[in-house]
Order: sequence, then structure tokens, then C-alpha cells
Amino acid sequence: MALLKDVIAYLIDNYPDSMKDELSNARLTKMVYLADWHSCINRRPQITNINWYFDNYGPFVHDIASTAKENPHIFQIEDGTNMYGGRKKSFTLAKSYSPSLSEGEKKSLDHIIKVTKKLYWADFIKLVYGTHPIASSERYEYLDLKKKAEDYLALK
Repeated sequence: MALLKDVIAYLIDNYPDSMKDELSNARLTKMVYLADWHSCINRRPQITNINWYFDNYGPFVHDIASTAKENPHIFQIEDGTNMYGGRKKSFTLAKSYSPSLSEGEKKSLDHIIKVTKKLYWADFIKLVYGTHPIASSERYEYLDLKKKAEDYLALK
């Protein structure tokens, strides 16, 4: 299992420059969720040790923002405004950092980058809400991605 700071750094470092302004806390959090889900449906463990929770806005945890805040030598946190006028927290790398990830972990993260890099917010959220764990769960419960992956693969 990868350290969350390594996952976040890899996503930030490898996301296309043209879309870096899209890497808000919400988007980055959901990208980590998608990578964990991708890993599980490929019969591997989650990349992170996050205990995913389905709240009002899909899979969400405070782990991403907390990890960035706890590692100011790696991440810069910028407060701004999203296109709807709401508050937005974004992350950039404060310095060059080499994350320690396995090839399987990188494969899942690269897949999520490839799939999401051309999606603006509305289509990105459709993708997240269309995943089996979200589509098959009630709000306000924790998501067992490994179990959901087993259920999903049994349906195929």
C-alpha cells in the first residue's frame, strides 16, 4: 500500500499542465478514489489505506487535504474560487519530490489520469457517480471497495 503523500504527489506531477488548475481538493480526492477503485477491480488491493465514505458529494474524506497540510515541504495549498463562486482549495508541488510507488500503483494512477484529463467537472462527476460503489450504495456509509469490486466482477 502506498503512502498517500506519494499518491497525491504522483497525480499532481503527472497531470497535464493544461488541466492543473482543475486539481482542486474535491477533484484530487475523487481521483484517488477512482485509482483505489481501479486497483480493486483489477484484483489488487486499494492503493491507499483510505476508508472511503459516501457523503452528499460522493466519495469524500479529509485525508487528501490533511496529508497536504502535514507535508508543507512537498505541497503548496492555495485557496481560491471555483467557477461557481465557491471556495476552492488547490494543491501544487512545493518542490521536486520522487514518490515511491509500485508499477501496479502507477498503472492505476496513470489510467485515472488518462481517463480524467479531458473531463471538465460535470463529466468528471458523472464518471465518479457512475462507479459501482457509488451507484450501489446509500449515502452516509463507508464503502468497502474490495467487497464492492468482488460484487461488481461477479455481475460481469
